[in-house]
Amino acid sequence: MTTPDGTTAPNEAPAKKAPAKDPWDLPDVSGLVVGVLGGTGDQGRGLAYRLARAGQKVIIGSRAAERARTAAEELGGAELGIEGADNAECSRRSDIVIVAVPWEGHGKTLEALREELSGKLVIDCVNPLGFDKKGAYALKPEEGSAAEQAAALLPDSRVTAAFHHLSAVLLQDPEIAEIDTDVMVLGESRADTDLVQALAARIPGMRGVFAGRLRNAHQVESLVANLISVNRRYKAHAGLRVTDV
Repeated sequence: MTTPDGTTAPNEAPAKKAPAKDPWDLPDVSGLVVGVLGGTGDQGRGLAYRLARAGQKVIIGSRAAERARTAAEELGGAELGIEGADNAECSRRSDIVIVAVPWEGHGKTLEALREELSGKLVIDCVNPLGFDKKGAYALKPEEGSAAEQAAALLPDSRVTAAFHHLSAVLLQDPEIAEIDTDVMVLGESRADTDLVQALAARIPGMRGVFAGRLRNAHQVESLVANLISVNRRYKAHAGLRVTDV
C-alpha cells in the first residue's frame, strides 16, 4: 500500500506476477471451419487436403463455384469433409480463411471480399515472387509484404501470415502420412497466432512456431525464393525446422 506521502508501507509483500503462459499451450481448433481461397491451385488444394485429412471441415473457394466443387470432389468431397463454393460464400461460411491465391490477383481478390472477410481470422500464405533466367527472386510490395497488403485491404479482419514454405507436391501426395516441417506464424495478436499454430499442428509432422509481427512477413515470404533454389539443385521438396524451441 502507498501512504499519503508517497512512501510504501512497511511489511507489504510485493505483488506476485502471473506465471508466463506456456507457448505450446494452444487452443482447440478442431471444430472450426477453414476456407481456402485459391483452393483450386496447387498450394490451396494441398492445404485443403491435409487439413481435411486431419479432421478439419474445409471449404474450397474459387471465383467459379463449379470449379471449386470439382476440386473438392477430386480431393475426397463429403467423405473427407471438403466442399466447394465461390470465394464470397467460402469467406462467409468459414471461421478461418487461408489466402492461397496467385500474387498477381492477391490485391483484387481481397479487396472484393472485404465485407465477407470482416471479423474473420485470415491467414495469408502468398509469396510475392518473380522469375527470370537466374531463377526465383523476391518482390517487395508497396505495403512491405503480401500479409501487410492483406492487412491494409482488410481493416476489419484479423490478418496473420503462415504456411509459406510448404511443398505443394508433398501436401497433395496421399502416400505421405506426415509433413516434416515447421510453419512460421506471424501476427499482431497472440490469441490469433496461437489459433494458427494450433491449426498447423493438426497436420501430422507439422508444428507452428511464432515468428514475429506482420512487419517481419517480408523475410518469411522471400525465403521461398531460396527454397526453390534448394529444391532445384537437390531435386528435393525442402521445408524448414526451427531448432532449440
